[in-house]
Amino acid sequence: MEKVDAELSAGRAAPLRIPGFGRFVLANLVSATGSAMAPLALAYSVIGEGGGAGELGLVLATNTVPTVLFLLVGGVLADRMSRSRMLFLGNLLAALAQGALAVIVATGQASTTSIAVCGFVSGTAVAFTVPATQGAVGQIVPAEQLQQANALLRLPGNAVKVLGPAVGGAVVAVSGPAWALAWDALTFAVAAVLLLGLRLDAPVTVTSALSDLRHGWAGFWSRTWLWTYTAAGTLLVAAWLAGYQLLGPVVAAERYAGAGDWGLVQAAFAAGLLGGTVVCLRWRPDRLLVVAIVACAPLAGPLLAMGWGLPLPWVLLAALLAGIGLDVAVVAWTTAFQQHVPQGELGRMSAFNNVGERLAIPLGYLLTALAAGLWDSRTVLVACAGLVVLSLVLNLCVRDVYRITRRESGCEG
Repeated sequence: MEKVDAELSAGRAAPLRIPGFGRFVLANLVSATGSAMAPLALAYSVIGEGGGAGELGLVLATNTVPTVLFLLVGGVLADRMSRSRMLFLGNLLAALAQGALAVIVATGQASTTSIAVCGFVSGTAVAFTVPATQGAVGQIVPAEQLQQANALLRLPGNAVKVLGPAVGGAVVAVSGPAWALAWDALTFAVAAVLLLGLRLDAPVTVTSALSDLRHGWAGFWSRTWLWTYTAAGTLLVAAWLAGYQLLGPVVAAERYAGAGDWGLVQAAFAAGLLGGTVVCLRWRPDRLLVVAIVACAPLAGPLLAMGWGLPLPWVLLAALLAGIGLDVAVVAWTTAFQQHVPQGELGRMSAFNNVGERLAIPLGYLLTALAAGLWDSRTVLVACAGLVVLSLVLNLCVRDVYRITRRESGCEG
């Protein structure tokens, strides 16, 4: 038994022994400590300048829109440039944006417009780092260790999510939002330096960027499992965000004890994410895409529990299971994606996939606003849970998803 445990421990640690991967994990950990505080600091920066829900919504929109607009550009560049250089530039741009925001907030010069401009720059940075990240992991880690690597990459971020918001709230309460924003900027700068040190080779390209984009779309559409998962994911993300992020706090105020209970729900969900990471370090399923789809089913749980007005302990249990399922789904999906898409196309395929998920954010909020005029919040929550289940059932009806299995070497092409 001791020998088996030792082998398991060695296997889980194996990706960390790969040159460069430890640096990659450290960069993610450093950045996660700032990102956990940033949303709260941003919200109170807007509120501190006299803004309300409308102004905050505008700021959040200006952060999301450039990500959608420039994701395809970022995807093409990620397949043409050194991905470590792209990650360096993206994190450096985010550091400059958050640093500028911290300065204007600290000096009392902030306005909704200036905060929105900084958010636009930050959103642009995300558009260039997201596609590069997918390909970078595949360049550093061999195919047989990708699942462990993906789980280890998520481990620090999920751990920080458990305590990060509470620490961020304390920093904002004691020192003001500027200090939390400054810390976020510093963590982006440190991550940028760490990622530049990876020195990943750039792909050899002979075609134009426009030709790459056309070929990328053809490759995306030719992979039925990829575009159907993206389409189903768009519906699922829209329903989840609308139900959990938007209506969750509303129902917590109406049915439960308000912000305190909602904080417990979020903590349970964050703990579930951490638990899901631990599961992925031990469990190596064969049918990766099927697992990624089925593992999202618990996301309907918290929506149903709140929609049906169940006692808080049931909501907390549902949130915990939802977190576990979501993290298992993310790791399984990321591993399948990296193993079944060639290295030279990972940037563009990731961009097309992420555009769908990013579009789900405004779509979910719009649908919720329309539905709120027809039904009460708890009814809409149940409807959102139904959409989550529907998206999963439809995706499982696609025969192509069942052939996306674990590959121990190489890539399908």
